[in-house]
Amino acid sequence: MSRARLLLLCPGQGDQHPDMFDLARASPAAGALLDRLAVDAAAGDIYANRRAQPLIVAATLGMWEAIREFTPPPALVAGYSIGELAAYGVAGALTPDAALALADRRAQLMDNSLASHPGQALVTITGLALQAAAPLAAGHGYQISIETGDDTCITGGPAAAAQALEQAVIAAGGRSRRLPVEVASHTHYMESAVAPFAEALRQTDFHTMNAPVLAGINATAVNGKAQAVELLSRQLAEKIRWLACMDAAAEAGISYALELGPGNALTRMLQSRHPRINARSVADFRTLDGIRKWLARAAED
Repeated sequence: MSRARLLLLCPGQGDQHPDMFDLARASPAAGALLDRLAVDAAAGDIYANRRAQPLIVAATLGMWEAIREFTPPPALVAGYSIGELAAYGVAGALTPDAALALADRRAQLMDNSLASHPGQALVTITGLALQAAAPLAAGHGYQISIETGDDTCITGGPAAAAQALEQAVIAAGGRSRRLPVEVASHTHYMESAVAPFAEALRQTDFHTMNAPVLAGINATAVNGKAQAVELLSRQLAEKIRWLACMDAAAEAGISYALELGPGNALTRMLQSRHPRINARSVADFRTLDGIRKWLARAAED
């Protein structure tokens, strides 16, 4: 019997594109699901927060519907930012319709924060240790939003100070760029969204989970609704410790990982952090059969 342990990865915003549903639609079941969810990646601004979050969740759950019949049961599921909400759909806790409704509510609440805190931005810092990046960012009113590596992170703060922060990072020997996002997610700017999103989660039916979900803010393996409500809502205004999530997956004996797309950002981070884990993204494949064959090989290693 194989001792291989599978991690399913659910991405966040950033790699969405107009053709992001095409591979999943090769499956009639997934196509029917996406039709029912009535999502369209070819119209409107797919990077606008209110559209992007439901699109990412729909793409992830559509792909899961397309491959779940031939995918071995996962040992863990992990999601990056909005991907953590999708992860509960993959793990069976939320129906696709419920997950999409929650994604829309989450985006709405985050956008509402702009009324009280206008002019927000996310800025990356690369090439500086986290211990150096945090105080440098704080000096410009920014705080770490997501830890992605020992010397890479995303910070959130006032848009008016973004250029000054970028210049300070470069002067310190690092690299920096502003992301095309208008909300400073996972920072104190989102505090007003936490309680109403927790209430939305409490009002949603949760089902028995078929795998634990790693919580982004503390890398805890979550198995039930009470934990999920607390950690998913707190996640809006607290730092995502993605570095710790990758380490927790390795410590749990994960031997291979599949990112459900779109994009392959989580795959690249995991390969860099834990190269012994055989990691791929659905974005690496042209056909669903290619994914099936890779999963079968990886499960035997």
